[in-house]
Amino acid sequence: MVLGRLTHYAFDAVLISAFLAGMKRSTGLTFKKESISQNKEINVWIEKYLNVGEWVLDQSVAVAGASSFFERKR
Repeated sequence: MVLGRLTHYAFDAVLISAFLAGMKRSTGLTFKKESISQNKEINVWIEKYLNVGEWVLDQSVAVAGASSFFERKR
């Protein structure tokens, strides 16, 4: 029960991070780490969290690009 809930929260956190990465790429809007904390260590962890979203977005694009279900329109 606890493991399932923890997995669900982790998945949600990665999904939010990927959403923020997509916003950054499509609009240029970036999350201000300083709005959460002035602590350098916390900001490092926030940066790592946001990098997970970038990685997930990159991997998703690579998988979709190799799939026959998607086509590039640009």
